[in-house]
Amino acid sequence: MKTLIVDDERLARQELKNLLNAVDDIEIIGEAVNADEAVQIIEDQKPELVFLDIQMPGKDGFELLEELTFVPKVVFVTAYDEYAIKAFEVNAFDYLVKPVSTDRLIEAINKVKESIELDLQKQGKKEASAELTGEDQVFLKDGDKCWFVALKDIRMFESDGNYVKVYFHKFRPLIHKSLNSLEEKLDKREFFRASRKYIINLKWVEGIESWFNGGLMVTLKGGERLEISRRQAVKFKEMMSL
Repeated sequence: MKTLIVDDERLARQELKNLLNAVDDIEIIGEAVNADEAVQIIEDQKPELVFLDIQMPGKDGFELLEELTFVPKVVFVTAYDEYAIKAFEVNAFDYLVKPVSTDRLIEAINKVKESIELDLQKQGKKEASAELTGEDQVFLKDGDKCWFVALKDIRMFESDGNYVKVYFHKFRPLIHKSLNSLEEKLDKREFFRASRKYIINLKWVEGIESWFNGGLMVTLKGGERLEISRRQAVKFKEMMSL
């Protein structure tokens, strides 16, 4: 775990470094003696963990955090305990009071490790559930019939009770899904929620005309005509206009 120590006192930095050298998975990438120096190192090297003193000449530890665009995991290390509440308000992972004991240091590091592992798990789930684009293929099953179809060939989804009717080629299979769950999976740049009942593939739109009450009437290349509700028409115009 790439780690930076920020403290204006040389002896304090050395003491913490000695403790960290005995901890597995810690790679000390540098030291900083003030906020400006620390910001530069953090933005350039992007450490996963920063041990940060609060009271330093010039900008304090809280002011340092305000300047960051990349925000690592932060453990405050200070000689004072009156800043603890404020430290946790800025989402610090722990607050260590000098002199730091080995047990408290390891406890703080374990908190950070657990958080990093959780972040990785969330990232993995996010990547696994990434939006589907027109180039993706999906498996559809309706009764005994099955299809493996590219999303770019699906021109429209229509809500039908607890099912969704999928329009592609000459087929209209029903799948046991909700339109809301489909909308979450589809790339918003390619598929548009026209109304509570329809999602359309924008690449299949052939014609658009104004309709009643501020809505729009869309004609698809497959011949289907459907109304975009007034509320969704506003979003459609904003999204598709230059």
